[in-house]
Amino acid sequence: MESQNPQTSENLESNPTSPSPANLVHKVKSNLVFQSKWAELNGAMGDLGTYIPIVLALTLAKGLNLGTTLIFTGVYNMVTGVIYGVPMPVQPMKSIAAVAISDGPDFNIPEIMAAGICTGTILLVLGATGLMQLVYKLIPLSVVRGIQLSQGLAFAMTAVKYIRKVQDFSKSKSKENRHWVGLDGLILAIVCACFIIVINGAGEERNERETSNVDDEERNMRSKRIKKTMANIPSAFIVFLLGVVLAFIRKPAVVKDIKFGPSSMEVVQFTSHAWKQGFIKGTIPQLPLSILNSVIAVCKLSSDLFPGKEFSATSVSITVGLMNLVGCWFGAMPCCHGAGGLAGQYKFGGRSGGCVAILGAAKMALGLVLGTSLVRILDWFPVGIMGVLLLFAGIELAMTCRDMNSKGECFVMLICTAVSLVGSSAALGFVCGMVVNVLLKLML
Repeated sequence: MESQNPQTSENLESNPTSPSPANLVHKVKSNLVFQSKWAELNGAMGDLGTYIPIVLALTLAKGLNLGTTLIFTGVYNMVTGVIYGVPMPVQPMKSIAAVAISDGPDFNIPEIMAAGICTGTILLVLGATGLMQLVYKLIPLSVVRGIQLSQGLAFAMTAVKYIRKVQDFSKSKSKENRHWVGLDGLILAIVCACFIIVINGAGEERNERETSNVDDEERNMRSKRIKKTMANIPSAFIVFLLGVVLAFIRKPAVVKDIKFGPSSMEVVQFTSHAWKQGFIKGTIPQLPLSILNSVIAVCKLSSDLFPGKEFSATSVSITVGLMNLVGCWFGAMPCCHGAGGLAGQYKFGGRSGGCVAILGAAKMALGLVLGTSLVRILDWFPVGIMGVLLLFAGIELAMTCRDMNSKGECFVMLICTAVSLVGSSAALGFVCGMVVNVLLKLML
């Protein structure tokens, strides 16, 4: 009997696609296992700097059903945690959200959901036909890095804006400079940022050098013990919890606005005008960003951060498509994966699918217990603290681009980054990066 157990385990690992119940249970357990309980909980906070501001803005400006969105995105989080076994994020579709907030009364909930359904359908078709995997193989690494660097810097610049300026999320506008002191002041944000740096440092170095010197080895062992102790402190979770406490201190009367119970869930009613406007104004600008950042960049980043757990562009494209083909019919915010969210969750300690499963369970619980009334609390959450969380997510994503070794690769990457940032279009940056890459190849 003893000799059969290792063999059974080996069979399960060597045939991970087997549909047997035993293998499925084994895969779920291995994908959700915690590397470290506090680290996974801390990592779950790494994506909130992006998630909360966009959800809050859509709820305040367009009447998004926050309760429904929390329930569906919570389910998405748990399912993707089970499927991928890494902290695969579930983020808002940013281009669709930006159009909705800036376009006024002509782009409301039906148009937002139509845009999400159309985008999801196209991604599902691209994934199911294998075209997305072909695109992934054809795009040079330097162009992918350019997209990642531009997204990381865009997140970081947005984070600095959140920290420095008072925000009006309902209109997606920055207002006057933030005061230095106060419960949402600059000093608070700076202290939170310094606290995270002291605890987390610059992050893990995946290729540490070994040394034979005895003194260096002892020093390294001591340093590792200190880092391990510090890693057990959930810095991002503590900072986020502080923000929740400060929200109630800033507006104690918010307690009276809380209504217990889930929001009513209804099927969205679409018109031909909603489908047309959703596709033209929402899907067309969102599609390049979804392909490049939500699929291509995510697949590449996951292979960098989690060697041995490489995902096909086909599977990632299909999961993004299915999320929107299910939730958007009921008014849940259009969602995708995102390299920035993955980098942020990794930065704060997320290493397994259990990280996003925790986050998903929390979202579901809040959606069922508080529903849309949760927006009253989020409206008073210190924006500077959200900016701090988003800042580190952006920096972590940008730092993945440090593996460009040749001058030619760096040249292509920086061209792609510059055009993406200045033109505010990942698609335009991608096209320029591909053209420059081809021209450099022809010169050789």
